[in-house]
Amino acid sequence: MQNVIAINAAARQGIMAAQATSDEMLLESIADGGRTAMHILYSRHNVRVYRFILRIVRDATMAEDLASQVFLDVWRTASQFEGRSQVSTWLLSIARFKALTALRQRRHEDIDQDDMLEIADEADTPEASLDRSTTSAILRACVAKLSPAHREIINLVYYHEKSVEEVGAIIGIPQSTVKTRMFYARKQLADLLRGAGLDSLAA
Repeated sequence: MQNVIAINAAARQGIMAAQATSDEMLLESIADGGRTAMHILYSRHNVRVYRFILRIVRDATMAEDLASQVFLDVWRTASQFEGRSQVSTWLLSIARFKALTALRQRRHEDIDQDDMLEIADEADTPEASLDRSTTSAILRACVAKLSPAHREIINLVYYHEKSVEEVGAIIGIPQSTVKTRMFYARKQLADLLRGAGLDSLAA
């Protein structure tokens, strides 16, 4: 029994140590076949990768499948990571490539706008909850009206909190182009929000 307890304690310590490890160190371990490191990297980033893909493909089932493919690629190609960007940036660049490839393959199909409803805060009154979900729906609809290039910039900067440098690395464009697209995307989104009656968000 003591041996089992000792083994469990050692396993827990190993997991805790891995959780405190940087993404770069996890990738090194994954390149050597480290399954625990792979599980931890997945748990850290799978939600963000899934949401990023979902905003591109607007199909939950496809997004889940593509997110799985991203981490399968990481397992196979961890040794190819060169450390020129953050691991999270590298993951999103893989995710973007897969999402755009999948969209090209499904171009003939009509991909509807994702209309997932936000989960309301139980502390909200029904009126406040309705107001917030309506505002959120209008915002999503306005973002959806942007061109694909502008929508992608808004997605990366606001939803994924990426810097201009990171956005450039993910999309593969110069930082000056990122800034230009960001300027026009904000301007266009502000006009759309004003047109939809959300002047406070357009400011």
